Amino acid sequence: MKYILPMLLLSGCMQLAPEISGEYDPTHTATSYLGTHEVRDRELLQRFVIVNPATTEWCAAFVNATLRKDGKLGSWDNSDYPLLAKSFLTWGDRVELENIQRGDVVIFNRGDEGWQGHVGFYIGSATIEGKKKLGILGGNQDDSVSYAFYDPSKVVGIRRYKDHNEVETGQ
Repeated sequence: MKYILPMLLLSGCMQLAPEISGEYDPTHTATSYLGTHEVRDRELLQRFVIVNPATTEWCAAFVNATLRKDGKLGSWDNSDYPLLAKSFLTWGDRVELENIQRGDVVIFNRGDEGWQGHVGFYIGSATIEGKKKLGILGGNQDDSVSYAFYDPSKVVGIRRYKDHNEVETGQ
């Protein structure tokens, strides 16, 4: 039942960001994990994100694992603290809110400490009770991989994959 409301919101009231032809969109891979729960699906998620999702904040690990599965570099590859959402503030190219597109990595403030945050993939925007919200596909949202809406005023950064962020395959 808890997935019905987000799906209704996404299907009828949300302006999905269009696919950008020829550009990388990580939401295809991320969507394949939609609905997996940190307790019920712990083993599956732990193999994917490389941390125990039942005991670790895993939103950044989910973004990193999605990128890695697609052969892209993430904050695992350029940060001393890749499990922090804000490790993505130096990844990829900076994007302004008015230029956001599907698949961009959005970093939010969360909590009272400066290091705290949340990160996920932008999928579109919605107006809810007269206020614009950003639709985010991410891990550790209600203890699962899910869609959630966030206030744009909480955004501290938006980043976009850039071509030289590729994992070398040795070929």
